[in-house]
Amino acid sequence: QVQLVESGGGLVQAGGSLRLSCAASGTIFSVNVMGWYRQALGKQRELAARITSGGSTNYADSVKGRFTISRDNAKNTVYLQMNSLKPEDTAVYYCNVNLLGGVYDRAMDYWGKGTLVTVSS
Repeated sequence: QVQLVESGGGLVQAGGSLRLSCAASGTIFSVNVMGWYRQALGKQRELAARITSGGSTNYADSVKGRFTISRDNAKNTVYLQMNSLKPEDTAVYYCNVNLLGGVYDRAMDYWGKGTLVTVSS
């Protein structure tokens, strides 16, 4: 079994910062892309940021320059440092990891349960 455990969400004022963490645990052989998606109330889930096993990153235009994604391969953990937060960043943030492990013989996508980030104006 593979589990993703997220932490770091909460309430913050506009202009503030938060750091999200997501740790993958269980039977893991290799980890590929790790990312953070977010879903605001009444909207579709969207990619916020992602990072490959080689360290290449992609960001949504709306978060470029404010969010930084990083990973610790030894800990199978991905982070999202969020600075200069805006009310429109309010959403449930979901960790997504593509990895080879668990009971499957091919890489699969796993999702965390989500952590709520609320930015007040």
